[in-house]
Amino acid sequence: MTAATDSMTPDERVWAAIRLERPDRTPVLPTLLPEPAAGLAGVSQAEVANDNAAAVAAVFDVFDRYGGWENPYPACYTPIQLQAAGVFPMKMRIPGRDLEVDVPYQLDEQEILRIEDYDTIADQGFDRFFQEDYLWRISDLRPDELPGEISKMMAGGGLFLSECAKRDRRPLFLASGLHPFFILSLMRSMVGFTRDLYYNPEPVERALRRMTDDLIPRQIEFAKNTGINLWLFTEERASCFFYPPRIFERFWWPYTKEIIEACWSQGIVTLFHLDTCWDRNLSYFRELPRGSAVLEFDGNTDIFAAKQVLRDHLCIKGDVPASLLALAEPEEVASYCRRLISEVGHDGGFILASGCSVPPTARRDSFGAMIETGRSHRPW
Repeated sequence: MTAATDSMTPDERVWAAIRLERPDRTPVLPTLLPEPAAGLAGVSQAEVANDNAAAVAAVFDVFDRYGGWENPYPACYTPIQLQAAGVFPMKMRIPGRDLEVDVPYQLDEQEILRIEDYDTIADQGFDRFFQEDYLWRISDLRPDELPGEISKMMAGGGLFLSECAKRDRRPLFLASGLHPFFILSLMRSMVGFTRDLYYNPEPVERALRRMTDDLIPRQIEFAKNTGINLWLFTEERASCFFYPPRIFERFWWPYTKEIIEACWSQGIVTLFHLDTCWDRNLSYFRELPRGSAVLEFDGNTDIFAAKQVLRDHLCIKGDVPASLLALAEPEEVASYCRRLISEVGHDGGFILASGCSVPPTARRDSFGAMIETGRSHRPW
């Protein structure tokens, strides 16, 4: 019944929102990763953490069970592969190996990056430093096992694309990366990195400069090769929740503007994944070119205030909190979704989504309420 009233394809609907237009209805796009998919599909965390095919199968089992949504979030990895690829440059605990089979994988933050490593990154570039040195400080993989894990991840990506095609969908994006600031914070640890920002900033700046210079051409090429003019850019630690404006303005914002403007000059939109509270940083994003980015919030930023600041300038994505999806009754979830659509999405430029990822403990009925409300609530 809902599909009969749709006048746009899923891809058209999402891109209308990104272009700050009002689509036929609000696009719905939960961040459904393998860990919450396992919970909703009724398979163990160990299965999806150790088998790419199981991870992809769980995601599309949930997609089909709830009648689908717009462009699926790529979810075709295992945690060890994320570590090997540098997505999470941290020690890990894996279900079925280090944890019980139904416990999601865990990141173990330690102060592993050393002061002298900043200059090594500046001289060599991050990729070489990571592959030749840093990875072996954090991983239990042997060097001879690395090519096999990367091959499995690529095969998982191929399987994910095949499953998307069967459902006449495209992934939301394929190119992705962490902000250099966030990468260094994870490797050095939050405490150690903060100490360096205040008391030894010059080596940090040299590393940030080299990482930014290397990231721009790589991500532009990657995004162009995928045929999707959108890439994911993740940051969770730079907001005024953690740092005062003078730190943000020196170590994060200039590099960020440079990256987004370079991508936009090639027609590529940046999807920011912004965890924590960005309330005091919102006005900075108005300095970016109109339509050049999508801001994806996690439930901590006041999304209604963000709409007031960024109206008709940048698309907003979010922000059904994990707490609602895990603990609330379906009607409470539906009520919040209706408010988001009516107040944040009424004039376009909005994508209804989970705040950060759907939690591994999401209730099936509450998750379903988010998907169905997004499809059916049309205040215009």
